[in-house]
Amino acid sequence: MGKVGRFACIFTPMVLTLVSLGLLIAVSLGGTNKGNDGLNKLWFFRANTSDIQVNATEVNVPDSILQYFNVNVSSTANTTGIYDFYHVSLWNYCAGDFDNNNTASKDNTNDHVSFCSKHTNYFWFNPVEVWGLNQTAADQLFGKELTAGLKAYRQVAKWMFVAYVVAIIATIVEVLVGFFALFSRWGSLATTIVSSISSLFIMGFALTATILYATLTGTFNTALKKYNIHASVGRDIFVLLWLAVAFSWASGVFWLFSSCCCSGRSNKIKGYGDNAGRKGMKAERTPYTYERVQSPFLGQSGNAGPAPSYHQNVPMDNMGPKASAYEPYRHGEP
Repeated sequence: MGKVGRFACIFTPMVLTLVSLGLLIAVSLGGTNKGNDGLNKLWFFRANTSDIQVNATEVNVPDSILQYFNVNVSSTANTTGIYDFYHVSLWNYCAGDFDNNNTASKDNTNDHVSFCSKHTNYFWFNPVEVWGLNQTAADQLFGKELTAGLKAYRQVAKWMFVAYVVAIIATIVEVLVGFFALFSRWGSLATTIVSSISSLFIMGFALTATILYATLTGTFNTALKKYNIHASVGRDIFVLLWLAVAFSWASGVFWLFSSCCCSGRSNKIKGYGDNAGRKGMKAERTPYTYERVQSPFLGQSGNAGPAPSYHQNVPMDNMGPKASAYEPYRHGEP
């Protein structure tokens, strides 16, 4: 297999790595442009507060909190106190209202995003701060379960962000190192190691995000169900995220395959090809090597002639006793 075959062997894992990198970048674009409907659908978690209801007679909270939600002490329904929904992305959150405030729009078809917070590293969604409940008795409104859940969510969100940063950096390094794999299998081996690190952190990020926001959704729905606040997990962003995991692991398998197979050397160059590849090759003679010489009894053509006749024309005289031990025979007298 020559250079062309080596290129074809490297092309597949390189494409898979680039696709995985593109999907990771797409995940980070959620919440970056409130005017882009496609990007506005890339969220991990949504809190739907469009139908919030707070019964002042059943909830023992200060009037200031009820007034923030635009709820009168003698009333039970919220109208315009807060946004209809809050989308939580990797860097920030976005909020807005459902168009026409109908049921179909609440199924995530006509979300109108009107505000996005600034990007923040290690971002986590804090409803107490977002809803302006600082320095209030918010614990009485949320309950101990949700308060404890938010504290755990804050800590895990930090690890999730670190895992994402390491994953995307490792994937970029994988692409760069992958070019060296075109020239040797050692390059493929190095790329395989980097790919393994990248895949592990991508999977770690995906697992953390999935478990974290699934747990947060359950906690929200349990603690705030009595206020008719509903939480849900995003679909599109998790599809992209787990596709990135699949493409990353697939690229690692192909990088490993290219490190043990798909040599860039040609068989003809190595001398293991077909007969046509060996006809033009001539072994170089080295000093003090044995070479078979042509038999003196063979002709120039190398074909054997008639068998030589030994002891012909030799007189068979009585040679008498041997003169010495060193004379095997002697010829007759002239």
